[in-house]
Amino acid sequence: MARDGYHRVRARGRTRGPGGRITAGGLALVALMAVTGFAAAHGPAVALAAALAAVAVAGWRTLNRAARPAALRITLAEFDAMGHEEFEYAVRDLLVRDGWGARGAAGVIGEDARHGRILVRARHTRAGAAGATVGTSVMAEAMGAAGPAHRADHALVVTNGGLTQDAKAWGDRHGVRWIDRELLRRWAEQGAPLTDLLRLPPVPLHPREWRTLRT
Repeated sequence: MARDGYHRVRARGRTRGPGGRITAGGLALVALMAVTGFAAAHGPAVALAAALAAVAVAGWRTLNRAARPAALRITLAEFDAMGHEEFEYAVRDLLVRDGWGARGAAGVIGEDARHGRILVRARHTRAGAAGATVGTSVMAEAMGAAGPAHRADHALVVTNGGLTQDAKAWGDRHGVRWIDRELLRRWAEQGAPLTDLLRLPPVPLHPREWRTLRT
């Protein structure tokens, strides 16, 4: 299903190479040091129990860090093979990777404590670079939805295809940001944070307006 796309991509990034062995070795070393130092003061049985508990906690933290989406990367070829809904959820997951609280349904809405609320219109094409380009009507739609409907601080149009020059100029003139195929590569493949990519200014939310969006 579309909302599983991020998890499939993340799973493909996991390896069982030297890093896993180093982690296991590190945990074993922690256990050995804990047993050796603790045994002198409390006896071997208590020391062993304490060491096992410490290793369990350290292992959980290591696995928990590995499950975070910070290393999420999606290639343009993977985007091109998606359907529209899966593309929309992939965009949402990239927002989550960059620290935004985000949800995807009929559009993607993200919130960040420093940069406010962003409304994203995702436009997908299976033809990639050769696909239909996004025009000014999509930019205007994003701007309209960002205002009264969602009270967003930023409007963004994302496509794995291209935008017309008129659409880019219209967006630049009216404050609607855009990500075309090349910027999508920098964001999704190379890991550039969205706030840096778009040079988003800080727009803090009022504490009473802040809410956590569940993905």
